[in-house]
Amino acid sequence: MYRILSWLMAAWPLVHAYSQETRQLAVDKPMAIADLKTNEGAALVQAKWYVQTAHIRDADFRLPGASASDMLLLYPTGTKIKTHTIHPQINAPDFDKAFMSVKPGDLEMREGMGLVSMAWYKVEIVIPATIGSLDTKGTSAVFEIVMDDYSEIWVNGKQMHQFGQSGNGVIAGYNTRNRVLLTNNAVAGDKFTIAILGINGPLGMIPDNYIWVRNAVIDFYKEIPVRDPAWKDAGKIYTIDEKLNHIILPGTKVEKVADGFSFTEGPVWHPDGFLLFSDPNTNTIYRYDPADHNVTVYMSHSGYTGADIGEYGQPGSNGLAIDKEGRLIIDQHGNRRVIRIEKKGPVTVLADKVDGKRLNSPNDIVIKSDGAIYFTDPPYGLPGFFNDRRKELDYSGVIMIRNGKTEVVSKDLGGPNGLAFSPDERYLYVTNWDIRDIHHTKTLWRYEVQPDGTLKNGKIFFDFSFTEDEEALDGMKVDKEGNLFVSAPGGVWILSNEGTLLGKIVTPERPANMAWGDADRKTLYLTAHTSLYKIRLDTGGAH
Repeated sequence: MYRILSWLMAAWPLVHAYSQETRQLAVDKPMAIADLKTNEGAALVQAKWYVQTAHIRDADFRLPGASASDMLLLYPTGTKIKTHTIHPQINAPDFDKAFMSVKPGDLEMREGMGLVSMAWYKVEIVIPATIGSLDTKGTSAVFEIVMDDYSEIWVNGKQMHQFGQSGNGVIAGYNTRNRVLLTNNAVAGDKFTIAILGINGPLGMIPDNYIWVRNAVIDFYKEIPVRDPAWKDAGKIYTIDEKLNHIILPGTKVEKVADGFSFTEGPVWHPDGFLLFSDPNTNTIYRYDPADHNVTVYMSHSGYTGADIGEYGQPGSNGLAIDKEGRLIIDQHGNRRVIRIEKKGPVTVLADKVDGKRLNSPNDIVIKSDGAIYFTDPPYGLPGFFNDRRKELDYSGVIMIRNGKTEVVSKDLGGPNGLAFSPDERYLYVTNWDIRDIHHTKTLWRYEVQPDGTLKNGKIFFDFSFTEDEEALDGMKVDKEGNLFVSAPGGVWILSNEGTLLGKIVTPERPANMAWGDADRKTLYLTAHTSLYKIRLDTGGAH
């Protein structure tokens, strides 16, 4: 066994050295284009254009007030007032009544009433079997429009809009392109109705002009462009026990999907179909959309806004979680608290103290099926770590938030870090990396979860002390069969639910944490220092 382990550790620097070559962006070149502003291009996709002026109307509304269950003044329950709305609204019963047909060549004609005005455009298209020599079957089709001045896009009556988003349906900017993925698996005959709201701007100084279409196309790609093709085989899988072959099917590749970050951490899959992950070094939460391989800033200043931020190595957010209501929960290093981003209203602080003292720097986080939240609280986010002058607690705990109460459920570990429940939630696994110990203790613990959520009988489940690298024992995930994927020196180590070492995933940079993603939750996303990777598994995620 130890000969195999030594060989695995030795293989690490070879893989690392190979993968540090300079990467260049792939050329974003479609295989075919349908120019929807020309008769010829519109004919390729049977495009039919329509337009109508949108009107600003008076509307009855209310000032902010409280709800029956919440006394915060966030809801339209207060005093009646007069305000304004835009007519027609998308999907309203009368939305289609006033549209008039417009020829592709007339899309540069000015629409709207000038000044503060808007206009709705609508285009209906059909995916053809071929465009020129391109067989469109299985291709990706992307709609792009440049509106003078701003545009919002709705595809088949829907718009994917999320916190921090720019473009991809919502307003992208002044006279800039707005692109929406229609499909990444085109089928001849597929129909799309695309509604675009054109808005005159900038709104702070309304210009003396009108609304018109500068550019409108559909780009077809054999697949959405990705970066260097070498990214499609960007890691190694080492098998120690043949049981690994039914978890990761032979021939499976590790793919790199994004890079250019400072230190990626805390990933979580959003139910709306994208990945969120932290970069605590740069105080940012990013969003990765697998549909178009696009990375955008989801939240800046995600963990700290203090004037002394320059003293911090990792001031930003770390662990992320999504509750049953789809709300984002964030471990904030610099602010030393756990918060929840409400769908409406202010941020809710779930925990910033325990035992009457400020938390260290909340690190990893998991949510139990009953809504209880567990997080680890080592001082790794503080500038001076264990010796930081700001540190108030004399321990690094595993902490639970349940029914509004914050309590410590374990003080056993010197440096608790990653968290994961077993599929049946009978056990909670915790990684321990204690840098105060001369040996930099690296042990994986397992606790029994009690009916009230507390923990007992904590024991070492697997000892990683044989690994010579001084990197942390970090995040982990558990699959549906109870197998553990543990971030440890050299890569992601895979253990059975009985503690047997099955194998290892090695990427050019060691993953710090992981998240199950995609619709079937069978893709394991790996946040690894400056890059984001993924690998498909046959088992899939438990939580």
